[in-house]
Amino acid sequence: MKRPYTSLFLLIVMIVIVFIARILLAPIFKAPRTFEIFDTLTVAGAFFVLLKSFRSLQWRDWMTALVLGAVVGVGMLFATLFSPYPFFGIVKSNAGQALIRGIFTTLAGLGGLAMMRQGGPVQFHAAIGNWRELSRGILLGLAIGLPLAVFNVFALRFTQGQPIQWQNPFAALLDALQPGIVEEVIYRFALWGLLWLVLRNSLSQKANWLSGLLAMLVHNYSHFDDLFIQSPLMALGMGAILALAWGLPPLLLARRRGLESAIAFHWIQDVARFLAGY
Repeated sequence: MKRPYTSLFLLIVMIVIVFIARILLAPIFKAPRTFEIFDTLTVAGAFFVLLKSFRSLQWRDWMTALVLGAVVGVGMLFATLFSPYPFFGIVKSNAGQALIRGIFTTLAGLGGLAMMRQGGPVQFHAAIGNWRELSRGILLGLAIGLPLAVFNVFALRFTQGQPIQWQNPFAALLDALQPGIVEEVIYRFALWGLLWLVLRNSLSQKANWLSGLLAMLVHNYSHFDDLFIQSPLMALGMGAILALAWGLPPLLLARRRGLESAIAFHWIQDVARFLAGY
């Protein structure tokens, strides 16, 4: 008989191996960022699910994912405050980033929607046409996120030792869609769904939250590539703080109020950050 926690243990081991391998290889050659590794693995997994389950998707699912990818791609073309790292050290231009980010968002969104149609842990209300819940979720995400966004700006001012330098508010509103949409679709929707698929049979009662917790930790700790090399213990501590303050809220919002609520929470964080010049 298969032990119920075997799949969970193997998932944790594989995730830890990715982080450790990146830490060990980074001083030897220019290793890809952890975000790039998990982004690519997640989108590949979402694409595999899409190939197997595309018949379960409805026309609204396709339209939602395509529109979301187009918003990300077009927004990246005009981004001025948001400048992502070169993708695998190769793709540097806004046009190249726009293409990759748009495609990744669309594929992750479609894979996530295919898993949602199988009973996945996160609802995407735009694809369902539930506009009332969508609106409520967005408003709640903004209401919870705004105080933390203001706190984050003052924390960045203190930790970076740089004064606030106000930026174009319209650019901040537009550019914040990049991390807000892309990261939430990949990690809070597609990766969460993929981990749920692995755990749903062996840990059916706990799969929703365990898979969400793992996806949250992957997302949070992927922010600390350099710190993991310089001071692994500090990176673990900082990641734990980030998980409590800025990881748990979108996790709970995504589960209780839908993906749009988590996107709204994430978006307002980056609007404040970009507006203040961080």
